[in-house]
Amino acid sequence: MAIHRNDTTSTGRGDTIGLVFDIKRFAVHDGPGIRTTVFLKGCPLTCGWCHNPEGKNPHIELSWRKERCTGCGSCQDACPNNAIHYRDRPELNKTLCDLCGACVDVCPSEALELVGTSMTEVQVLDYIKKDIPFYDQSRGGATFSGGEPLAQPEFLYSLLKACKKQEIHTTVDTCGYAPQEDLLKITEYTDLFLYDIKAVSDKIHLRETGVSNRIILQNLGILAPDKVIARIPFIPGVNDSIKEIEELANLISSHRIDRVTLLPYHRGGVEKAKRLVAVESVVFEPPSSDTIQKALAVLQDYGLKAQVGG
Repeated sequence: MAIHRNDTTSTGRGDTIGLVFDIKRFAVHDGPGIRTTVFLKGCPLTCGWCHNPEGKNPHIELSWRKERCTGCGSCQDACPNNAIHYRDRPELNKTLCDLCGACVDVCPSEALELVGTSMTEVQVLDYIKKDIPFYDQSRGGATFSGGEPLAQPEFLYSLLKACKKQEIHTTVDTCGYAPQEDLLKITEYTDLFLYDIKAVSDKIHLRETGVSNRIILQNLGILAPDKVIARIPFIPGVNDSIKEIEELANLISSHRIDRVTLLPYHRGGVEKAKRLVAVESVVFEPPSSDTIQKALAVLQDYGLKAQVGG
């Protein structure tokens, strides 16, 4: 089964280059303590509930903020390829657009921006090292998320290895859909995996994410249980039934993993998806507090150290 990998290049000086779409400092929900979370672009899954839709595409994208736009049409006039036509919003012809950024440069209200920046491992590490005093005080560190960080395996490996040379705690937030050799390669330099498990049923997983879960479950089995926190994106109509939660709880406990985080769906990704020119969004209903508490109780009944969020 083919798994897409982003191209990772080299500067010729030993530095790898990857595509980053955000770096969040002082993060407190991406692993223990205070953390710097680096978001790498590209993901092989197509989950409709994704809260980081700007991380799905493995390439740079154009983003438009409606609330900032004055409707001046400068973007259309500036495009050298005639790829933008402005009506009530910019309409992008992806075939003609080469993401040169001319439209971004002339936008007077900064309503347009390019999502994704090429960075070397040294540049990323410079961001991370700024917060070493906070890591030391809180037992925090660096987290690599996405998108799917293992979609850029060489860049991720270089970043993790560089962090460990600085004695920085490392966490990888992953969906687990990656070649096993890539996952094995990074385990030496990864202190903790935040491992997403969406569904036990391969049929449900394929329908909702676009890929089979077989590789994901196989990869889960090669990780040391004490280095894994299982995370369940809790999505109404997908995996919120008691039956599904029981199956997930049984699967997780069968791998001797005892830490689980339930992540209830929220609509934070909807607006971000709307900003991406020529990208459609999917809207789910957030789960009720009662449904969340029932699911949490099921997980705890299986002896799992379960919590909501974080």
